[in-house]
Order: sequence, then C-alpha cells, then structure tokens
Amino acid sequence: SFPRTTSWNGKMSHIRVSEAVKDISRIERIGAHSHIHGLGLDDALNARKVSQGMVGQRPARRAVGIILRMIQEGRIAGRAILLAGEPGTGKTAIAMGLAQSLGENVPFTSLSASELFSLEMNKTEALTQALRRSIGVKIKEETDIVEGEVVDIQIDRPADGTGNKVGKLTIKTTDMETMYDLGQKMIDSLAKEKIEAGDVITIDKVSGRVTKLGRSYTRAQDYDAMGPTTKFVQCPQGELQKRKDVVHSVTLHEVDVINSRPQGFLSLFAGDTGEIKSEIRDQIDLKVATWREESRAEIVPGVLFIDEVHMLDIECFSFLNRAIENDMAPILIVATNRGITRIRGTQQVSPHGIPIDLLDRLLIVETIPYSPEEIYQIISIRCDEEDVEMTDEAKQLLTKIGSEATLRYAIHLIQPSSVVCQKRKGTEVSLEDIRKVYDLFVDAKRSAEFLNQYQSQFVFHDMDDSDGEQ
Repeated sequence: SFPRTTSWNGKMSHIRVSEAVKDISRIERIGAHSHIHGLGLDDALNARKVSQGMVGQRPARRAVGIILRMIQEGRIAGRAILLAGEPGTGKTAIAMGLAQSLGENVPFTSLSASELFSLEMNKTEALTQALRRSIGVKIKEETDIVEGEVVDIQIDRPADGTGNKVGKLTIKTTDMETMYDLGQKMIDSLAKEKIEAGDVITIDKVSGRVTKLGRSYTRAQDYDAMGPTTKFVQCPQGELQKRKDVVHSVTLHEVDVINSRPQGFLSLFAGDTGEIKSEIRDQIDLKVATWREESRAEIVPGVLFIDEVHMLDIECFSFLNRAIENDMAPILIVATNRGITRIRGTQQVSPHGIPIDLLDRLLIVETIPYSPEEIYQIISIRCDEEDVEMTDEAKQLLTKIGSEATLRYAIHLIQPSSVVCQKRKGTEVSLEDIRKVYDLFVDAKRSAEFLNQYQSQFVFHDMDDSDGEQ
C-alpha cells in the first residue's frame, strides 16, 4: 500500500507524520563490529568473560551496562558519557554493544566528529539534526480496521485482458460474515501478501494496507502441507469493523524534515535534507508537548554516539554544553583515544582535547589494553564471523602479532591469509599463510622504521639525520 500521511490540525497549520512501509532486500556484509550482538552482561549487570561477541573490558562493560539499565528505566536523559582509552581497546565495540542491547525501539545515531566538517551545512545545524535523530516519538492514534478470517476470494479478469480487475472478498468472524467488493488496489495488496482462504487478516480502512496475522485454527488439519513455520491464530470474535490503537514510531528529525519540505515524507529518501528553520522545530516541539499532555505521544530519549570527539572544535563543544541540558536531549556518548592535547580552535591544552567545563559534565569510562588471552578469543570470534578455518598455531601467531603490533592489524590479516590458503587449495589457514601475509602487509611500526631508515630518499621529509637516529 502507498505510504500513509496522518495530519493533526492545531494552532499551527498542521504537523505531518508519515508511516512509510518499505520492502528492502538487505545484503549482509561483514563489518569491523558485525560480530557484536550486545554488551555480554548477565541479569545482575556483571560482564561475562566472553559473551555476545564481547571479550574483556569487563569494568567498562559493567559501567555501560548500568547506563543501559538507566536508559531502559527512563532515569537518565541529557547526560553524557566519555569512553576514553588507547587505540584498539574496544571503545566503538562497546558503543555498538549498547546499540544492540537497546533494540530497535530506541533510536541510536552514530557519527564521526570529522563528518561535521564535510557536510554542506553549519556545524551546529548538523549536530542539531544528529541530536533530534536520536530522540524518538511514539504517536498514538485510533484507526478503523476490518479483521477476520478469509472465507473466499473471487477475482474477475477482463476477457480482452485490458482494464482493471475486480473481485469479491468474503470475510468472517465467529459472529458474522460479510462480502466486500474489491478494486484493483486491494487485489494487488492481497496478491502481494499472498492472502488465500483460511488466512486471518486485518485491513486498514484508511490506507487499504493488508496485514496477514496467520492461518485459522480451522485449517490446522492442513499443517503438513504448510510446514512448521506456519503461525496459527484464532478466528476473531465480534464485529468485523473495529477501532484499534496504532502507534507510529518516528524521530523528531523525521518530523522536522516532513514538515519543512514540500515533498513531505519523500524528502526523507532524498539524502541531504538541508538546514531546517528553528521556527519549524519550535512549532513541532510545542505540538509534541501538547500531545504528551493529552497522552497521545511519548518521548523516547535515544543515544547519540560521537566517535573521535577530539576532532570537534570549541564552537561544537560550546553547543553540546548547552544542548545536553535541554529537556528532550538524548544520551550523549563520546569516544576518544587522545591524551592531553590541544582543544581544536584554541591554543588551550586539556585532557582528551575536551574543554574542562564539558569534561565536568561527563561520566568517564576507561578502557584498557587487551591481554594475550583476550586477543586470542577475539581472533577466534573474528575467524568464525568471517567464516575462516584456522589452525590453533596460526591463531597463536596472530595473537603474538596483535600483542606486539596492534589488534586491528592482526584482525586485518585474517582474510588475506584465507585467500593465500585458498590459492594453495588448503582447507585451514596455517602458520606459513600468516607468515606470507605478514611479509606482504606491514604494520604501522615497521612502516615507521622503514621511513626512519630511508626518509632522506623520499620527495619531502622534515627530519634531519639526528632526528632519525633519535
């Protein structure tokens, strides 16, 4: 069915909220954190040694688990958390674990601080959009539906093959049975959902959207023909036409875009939404506040995760200082691997490159380097995720490489070693395969040693010989 737009008329012209139903074929790709499925905590919020793709960092995971519980119970809003630690200590993995634990009902927005400087809009506008993208709104409304068990579907096709199809739908409850005339749109909707006699369905009278609830228990004798995945439901009781509460889950940013562009919800798919006037946001905030008072809407504070937060400048930090004190601010989580460094846009030096007044508002969670045992566990998990068979000796060598170089470098060698293994028609990655790719791809430490040794032969170099020796 075509996406539905619901309008509420108030003192302002109107606020539009779109419900778009999209059929998207997802292509699953293996990413750097695709093995993360949660924070790996038990019911007492204690971090398990290895769970849900998470390894080590147990104090940090427990701390973020407490934040997760406060978010779920609605006890925390407008707060900020800093994940601070060396490179490759799992800061982004912990943030992704939090996102997975929150589920789909809580908005989670992730961005890198450097992205703000590449967008064709003001930095504070980009931050505002990210903040409002992290705030969910559940809007409730009543709608008329037809709910029942399909008795029969008759479709008449024109003899000459031209023109629209027409048909009749017979649907029943335990108390009544009715026949409806079908037009081309409803016939297409029924065909798309593969509706047949014996299915229990609902039809939205406003949008014409058809939803299949399952098969009626009266067709249970056909179970063997339908398979074990078939869901059986009771035939509805009472009247066919009912009023039902429907909840639309959107973000404040989506409402902003819908009401600031003439294309409405279609502008959500256009990519760059441009800058949005503050007057429109003020009107939307006022209307949402009215809906909350009338129990027609509920605010769901989500999470905004900003990686490489030291890349923000003093203007962005000042904006965040004020933004997190707003009544409808999301939970802000930032991450950095910097120590004491200069605040971008100033000559002042501060821990993590963050102004002291913002640091004072942060709950700081530290991450520590992984032990060799933990590196071995992570490499084993990544091998399973990337579907690579590897001998224990090869994993031990990668663990040693991860300890002496970096964990990221060791993980990056998994796929190249698999390709080398396939080339020799092997079934398991061996020590020799790891040694070959180790020689082919150098890590940052060996690359720096090469530059120190041969830097005078490069086109540009700023070091003299004494600096190279040091």
